[in-house]
Amino acid sequence: MLPKIRNTATAAIAALSIAAAMPAPALAWGEKEQNALAAIVAAGVIGTLILQDKKRRAAPVRTAPGYYQPRYQEPRYTAPTRYEPAAPAGIYSTPAARAFNSYSPAERRRIQARLADAGYYRGGIDGAFGPMTYQAIMAIAGDSTGTDQLGSMAGAHEFYDTILG
Repeated sequence: MLPKIRNTATAAIAALSIAAAMPAPALAWGEKEQNALAAIVAAGVIGTLILQDKKRRAAPVRTAPGYYQPRYQEPRYTAPTRYEPAAPAGIYSTPAARAFNSYSPAERRRIQARLADAGYYRGGIDGAFGPMTYQAIMAIAGDSTGTDQLGSMAGAHEFYDTILG
């Protein structure tokens, strides 16, 4: 914005100084001569502005001796991050998972339904052991008997039998 104002002010001052230098002879001329003079003055002012703009743009930006900073860098693509559940990676090999999967599909769905009724499970009642089932089982075990019981197959079976009632 500031360079435009400065260039406009320079052009206005140049035009006024030329017009002030020759007021009497210019008024004595005819309309065609006055238009020709105005065109010459305008061409001179516009040419000066263009030359100043080219000089301003041509100068490289120096930050250190011998180093020229590039004016624009192309943005680089970064892959989006994926959401990973907050469950341990090896939940499928835990005694709690192995014991859960040893039950029939109907019993597994009933365990999930009881966990949902208690407010610990918010997933689909599908009978599959996944991160949400694991988190619900660990939460209800932590609130009731403790998670140590789920560290062995016998303890996990006892825990699930209690839930099945």
